[in-house]
Amino acid sequence: MVTLTLLEPQQKTPLKQWCFENSAVIRIGRAADNHVVLTDSLVSRHHLEIRQVSSAKNAGSWQIISKGTNGTFLDGVLVIQGSLPNNAQLQLAQGGPILQFQIQEETTPNPNLPTPTVGHNPLSAAGEIPGNIAKPVVSSTKSSGSSHSCKHEGNAPGNLFCVHCGQPITVQQTIRRYQVLRTLGQGGMGTTYLAWDGDSLIAGRQQLFVLKQMNADMAKIAKAQELFEREANTLKCLNHQGIPQYYDFFVEAGKKYLAMELVHGQDLEKRIYTTGPVTPKLAIAWMIQTCDILDYLHSQEPPLIHRDIKPANLMVRNADNQIVVLDFGAVKEIGTTPGTRIGAEGYCAPEQERGQPLTQSDLYAIGPTLIFLLTGENPFKFYRQKGRNFHFDVSKIPTVTPQLREIIERVTEPLPRDRYQTAKELAQVLANCH
Repeated sequence: MVTLTLLEPQQKTPLKQWCFENSAVIRIGRAADNHVVLTDSLVSRHHLEIRQVSSAKNAGSWQIISKGTNGTFLDGVLVIQGSLPNNAQLQLAQGGPILQFQIQEETTPNPNLPTPTVGHNPLSAAGEIPGNIAKPVVSSTKSSGSSHSCKHEGNAPGNLFCVHCGQPITVQQTIRRYQVLRTLGQGGMGTTYLAWDGDSLIAGRQQLFVLKQMNADMAKIAKAQELFEREANTLKCLNHQGIPQYYDFFVEAGKKYLAMELVHGQDLEKRIYTTGPVTPKLAIAWMIQTCDILDYLHSQEPPLIHRDIKPANLMVRNADNQIVVLDFGAVKEIGTTPGTRIGAEGYCAPEQERGQPLTQSDLYAIGPTLIFLLTGENPFKFYRQKGRNFHFDVSKIPTVTPQLREIIERVTEPLPRDRYQTAKELAQVLANCH
């Protein structure tokens, strides 16, 4: 698997990440049809290609082909074409954005287990794994006794837990009291595991968790540490069915871990890429649910701003088809000192781009999210200059009614005061939209 991480130029803090599991070619540039879209003015429309070498001699290696008019720098050296080593840093133009290229070693999967689906940012996923995984039941014999002598025979392929003793069939490693059953994803920030706490009983069953591990390299970066710990501290204080539940935060062998609720489902980005655009009715229903969660966050004292609302951070839970908001590492208290720019291109409000987010910045992201859900295309494709400012032009999207167009245009107004002021107000106009 190849991971590309957009780095903050001074501190080299990760800002955004893309993961590619089976891609032989990765295209990077300013145009919306690239795999990685970077909207920096120094970046050419089709700036760069990364290709996997197919020859037997160099199988598994990668090469870079630069097409940008302002050039591409590989670890500080101007290149046009050449081999691309693991952990290399690519700068698109002098003074342009910096990407870190990483080849992730994939652990050998158990052939009897279904392959988990992994989001674009593994560390921010709430545990997107197939919904048909057998869940553990409370064993009548605790982890001692017959469970140790059980041979785990007669289990169906795909079972994580033995139908006889109720214990895990395969344990990769044990971290404190958590038994790691599977690696869900690996990225620049760290590793996400599916873990089981055999000593915990919640709702009558021993509990599956998502266990996030921050890797040693990121632990050396103050901003990365801040974001990781912020997610833990934020989740610990929140209680809403649309927010993953916090369970534990600890440091073991110098590494930081966050244990949180496992949510069975699929994020909206993956869902749209898999099944295509949805109807306005469904898109609006999802955004009303998102507004309800944002209203809860904005009603905290002091109000909390998520700062990274986008399709990849909105999951549809299998159990009830309700929206769950993921990735609380970017959450910020309103009124605190302006900080680092955080947010996805195309979904980020202008004031948030300047490091001055407001609650209305979260509402702004609802507009481009609706555009993506209805078109399956990067909303930045519909971003146009109108007078002295930029606006989203959705007039040519056939499924957008005049009423919905008005909502999208208002919620994405350049000035926060011109938008809907609260999540409740936005939810109400969406509910009345036909």
